Amino acid sequence: MSVFGLGRERTQAMLSTQRELLEAYEQASHAWLSRVKSEAELWSELATKLTGTRSVPEAMQAYQDAVSRRMQMAAEDARRLSEDSGKIMQKINRSLADGWLAKRT
Repeated sequence: MSVFGLGRERTQAMLSTQRELLEAYEQASHAWLSRVKSEAELWSELATKLTGTRSVPEAMQAYQDAVSRRMQMAAEDARRLSEDSGKIMQKINRSLADGWLAKRT
């Protein structure tokens, strides 16, 4: 293979990896944007519930429900972050293993 062919091959591999990474970042970005919206909805619903409560125990129950849901969301966040990071690292590791960053002789 000529030097130009090798350079073209490495460039194509690099561009392919960059495309895959951008797609992974875009998917993660959409998921996190959705997550931010759900958090805003959670606290908005709590505010609505609190304005309609007639007693302290009723308000405490509404707050406890919201905090419980927020804790579930935090666990989901951790899982999603781990999965998103893992996907991105797999793509980077695969590109390194394929050798587009490695020097070839």
